[in-house]
Amino acid sequence: MNVLVIGSGGREHALAWKLLLSNEIDRVVCIPGNGGTATLKGCQNADLSVEDFEGIAALAKAEKADLVVIGPELPLSQGITDALQAQNIPVFGPTQAGATLESSKAWAKALMREAGIPTAKSQVFSQAQKAEALAYVEEVGAPIVVKADGLAAGKGVIVAETLAAAKAAIETLCQGELGEAANTLVIEEFLTGQEVSVLALTDGITVRPLLPAQDHKQVGEGDTGPNTGGMGAYAPTPIVTPELMARIQTEVLEPTVAVLQKRGIDYRGVLYAGLMVSPQGEPKVLEFNCRFGDPETQAVLPLLKTPLHELLRACVEGRLAGMPEIEWHPGTAMCVVMAAGGYPGSYEKGKPISGMGDAEAEEGVTVFHAGTRLDGQHVVSSGGRVLGVTAVAETFECAIDKAYGAVEKIHFENCYYRRDIGYRVR
Repeated sequence: MNVLVIGSGGREHALAWKLLLSNEIDRVVCIPGNGGTATLKGCQNADLSVEDFEGIAALAKAEKADLVVIGPELPLSQGITDALQAQNIPVFGPTQAGATLESSKAWAKALMREAGIPTAKSQVFSQAQKAEALAYVEEVGAPIVVKADGLAAGKGVIVAETLAAAKAAIETLCQGELGEAANTLVIEEFLTGQEVSVLALTDGITVRPLLPAQDHKQVGEGDTGPNTGGMGAYAPTPIVTPELMARIQTEVLEPTVAVLQKRGIDYRGVLYAGLMVSPQGEPKVLEFNCRFGDPETQAVLPLLKTPLHELLRACVEGRLAGMPEIEWHPGTAMCVVMAAGGYPGSYEKGKPISGMGDAEAEEGVTVFHAGTRLDGQHVVSSGGRVLGVTAVAETFECAIDKAYGAVEKIHFENCYYRRDIGYRVR
């Protein structure tokens, strides 16, 4: 099989790496890829934009691609699946209509209400209704959550601890810093508990969850500071018991797919539920995403025993129900993100990276590249989140120690990482 993977982050490196572990995969082409995919045996990068649908279609035909796997949400929201399917190219990833589940939080909230899915109470306001939004938070009080409706690379959610902070969040989002993403605001109740990521695969009818994971969204230790794309993750999280996963399946995943079907949306790809699990063990949906999580994928895929391509093909071909149960390797996985200093604000690029070979010499350690590129024969930084260092071990304690031991072997100027990833399971 030949596979195209669309995207340039750590998630896409992990997807390419996992696919190439199968003897049935002859070649993977990453568009545009990064410094890690460029040096991955059996993989090569193609210098195309993820928004160049015609170029991607032409390359898929030239490569005789058996499957195209879409990583990021942006091209999905722009209709890449529709464009490729129109040329009879098999695609893993929902259509533009299905991707609205992530590209519009207001749309997703309406779907959840229709499906009876447990979620936070919320109100939706346009920018023209700023006064009404300010009055609403005045009435409801704080803490409260203010969200940009559209895609904002993980930075469109503001948890306001005070009324003043909530009003400032509304003012900030209405000033246009996030562009069209904040044309509409979703203001919802603040939920307490622990956030959990459940990534599930679906062919539009059947839905199969992967191992539950927990992400660390805030940049600072102790879950402080602004939100990021994710500073680390681990799987499987012990907070999601088999009993709770069964509830998530029947109360969240299956009803979502059923309503999508009812609306005439043939959703084939990842259904990613971001959940809050209350101290009493009750799950509520915070948001849906329409693609693999990043960095959750870097923690989940190393534990996957069933060949990834078999699952993705089954989704694309509408035969997931006939697949055996997904198999997993024993143990746990921990991913620590190494970021550029200053992230998620301004940061420098082009910093040489050393020590990755020493890190990967440790058993069970894989370094997934995110914001990197090749500069001649050297790998340099090219993004905010630079690397995801993943360790697999029998216990969380061992995985945490192994991951941080590997991180300490890697160096680039002004490197930053949280030193408390996995603190909930220590």
